[in-house]
Amino acid sequence: MSTPQTTNGSGSCLCGAVRFEVNGALRPVMYCHCEQCRKTSGHYVAATACELDDLSFTNDAGLEWYQSSPEAQRGFCKVCGSSLFWKPKNKKTISVMAGSLSRPTGLIASSHIYMHMASDYYEVSDGLPQYDDVYPSDHVDEAE
Repeated sequence: MSTPQTTNGSGSCLCGAVRFEVNGALRPVMYCHCEQCRKTSGHYVAATACELDDLSFTNDAGLEWYQSSPEAQRGFCKVCGSSLFWKPKNKKTISVMAGSLSRPTGLIASSHIYMHMASDYYEVSDGLPQYDDVYPSDHVDEAE
């Protein structure tokens, strides 16, 4: 995982049927413009990430997983539909949708990835680095 920005946090879905805690480092937020993220969220995704072992659930009654590709699953609330997680296969990290974290998060955004898939109804002009595919090779985590 890239350099952590903050540690610890808690979050939930909209209805509370999924509640979780992160007891460890969180990576800076990355914005993902890939088609899957756009389709599951209705826009591009803002995600941080943590070590899988640092994530624990205080309520997982509403948690459901969808195998969105051969490489990853997406976690969401089956009650309210909130998009919450992106879990890559065979990795020790999990992406957490930044909007599901309770404030204050202490996080800042670092970059935009999969810009070649960005939709045509918005432009990105926040000055953050933009990449056509995944984050540079020195960072192994993807935002999804």
